[in-house]
Amino acid sequence: MSQKEQEIKFITGNVAAAYAARSAKVQVISAYPITPQTTVVEKLSDFVDSGDMPAQYIKVESEHSVMAALVGASIAGTRTFSATAGQGLLYMSEMVHWAAGARLPIVMTIASRGIAPPWNIWADFTDVISQRDAGWLISFASSHQEIYDSVLMAYKICENEEVLLPMFVAYGGFVLSHTSKPVIIEPDDKLEKFLPPLPDEKGWPHIFIDPERPMMHGNLIMPSGFYYEFRMKIHDEMIKSRHIIKQTALEFEKIFGRSYGNGLIQEYKMDDAEVALINIGGLALQAEQAVDELRQEGYKVGSVKLRHFRPFPTEEIINIAKKVDVIGVVDRDTAFGSPTGGAVSSECKSALHGTGIDTTILPIITGIGGREVSVEQQKEEFKKLIKLKETGEFPQDMIHGTLWDGILEVK
Repeated sequence: MSQKEQEIKFITGNVAAAYAARSAKVQVISAYPITPQTTVVEKLSDFVDSGDMPAQYIKVESEHSVMAALVGASIAGTRTFSATAGQGLLYMSEMVHWAAGARLPIVMTIASRGIAPPWNIWADFTDVISQRDAGWLISFASSHQEIYDSVLMAYKICENEEVLLPMFVAYGGFVLSHTSKPVIIEPDDKLEKFLPPLPDEKGWPHIFIDPERPMMHGNLIMPSGFYYEFRMKIHDEMIKSRHIIKQTALEFEKIFGRSYGNGLIQEYKMDDAEVALINIGGLALQAEQAVDELRQEGYKVGSVKLRHFRPFPTEEIINIAKKVDVIGVVDRDTAFGSPTGGAVSSECKSALHGTGIDTTILPIITGIGGREVSVEQQKEEFKKLIKLKETGEFPQDMIHGTLWDGILEVK
């Protein structure tokens, strides 16, 4: 169904993801339900069943088959989409790696949730972070509108011939997946200006199923073969995708009028900030309110939304560190046994290693398993950063170098 005018709909984050797939003219969807993403594929089923979306909808028996179906469809030369969460993402992990190894521009949204045991279905980014070395680009959305917009940008980035890698668009389960907010659904004329054309009958330029152009893929590679070089190429294209992400964000802003910083990160009141808090997902948006309230109290604070974890915005983190004396890095995930216990803070420390920059980083973990994080709590985190700047003293209640903020007393 052609959409000629911009619409504003009051919808959940999951439904926003479904509308984005429809707007992107996705051709093949595979689906298996898992909380809290189920309503994404349910809404897509409604679109296909009603004729609003001329796509092939494949119902499968497991999350492993979800990705297997998308791999086959993408190799055949189609634009593909699905959604999952938590244990479902872990179950499809084998095929997640296959999709990246085959250099397929698949897009999938993750309504992120805690990993069992114990069972938990609320916001926690450990699920998607667990796939950080699979070769997928990983982005985070902090609002309903950003979910919709990020899916559109994902196809523009992934299908670029300099990238040709898959992408996860992650957002917090229930926090964003099931709450409702206004979302702008863009008309076809604007979408056609922005999105790349759908692949033609020849498929992608690098991999295809075509009897007129026979090729092998996925066969056994001996140690003397090109397995090593294939892996190097994935890493190389991942790094190169940084400038494609930046170009895409700029073009998106020109066409649709919504800005997401330089695409990799989005700064908020950082020009004169003395301390900064880096967040991912919905907490990044909430941190902006904490900044506003603290600014009214006279504190020079700023926040940074990390939009992409893969590729990691190393240069941007270095530039942030040059601006401020202290940075708090908030993880809503766990990376057990890493230097900080959280993946994002460990990456930030790694980015600064060897640069000679003496900015202090305070690793923080909060909100995992859906634990509520209030604006007041984030304001207190800022105040701890200010105290650290003034005194050089880290909070006394840190555990193995990380502030586990909001933790219950455990005996």
